[in-house]
Amino acid sequence: MSEPERRISPEDVRHVARLARLALDDDEIGRYALQLSAIFEHVDAVRRLDTANVPPTAHPFPVENVLRLDSVAPSLDRATVLAQAPLAEGDCFQVPRIMGEAP
Repeated sequence: MSEPERRISPEDVRHVARLARLALDDDEIGRYALQLSAIFEHVDAVRRLDTANVPPTAHPFPVENVLRLDSVAPSLDRATVLAQAPLAEGDCFQVPRIMGEAP
C-alpha cells in the first residue's frame, strides 16, 4: 500500500497535540500525520458516494424493544439489608469518599 497523500502536516499535528497538552516525539507526529491523512482520504471517498436514493437510517436492521415488562414484586426488607451492610447511616448505605471529596 502506498503512503497516503499527506493532507495533515506535522505542524498541524504539533498544534493539535499542544492544544490537547500531549507530549509527542517526532516519530509519533509523523505517524499520526500519516494516519490522520489516511482517515481523511477515507472520509472523502465516502463523501463522494452518490447517496441521493439511499433513505436515511439510524440502524440497518429493524430494532425492537427486547426488554421485559416491568412488574411489581416483593423486595427485601430495608432494615434487614441495612443490618448486613458494613456501614449504614439512617436508611442509607454509607460508602467511602471518592476522589478526596469532603462529606
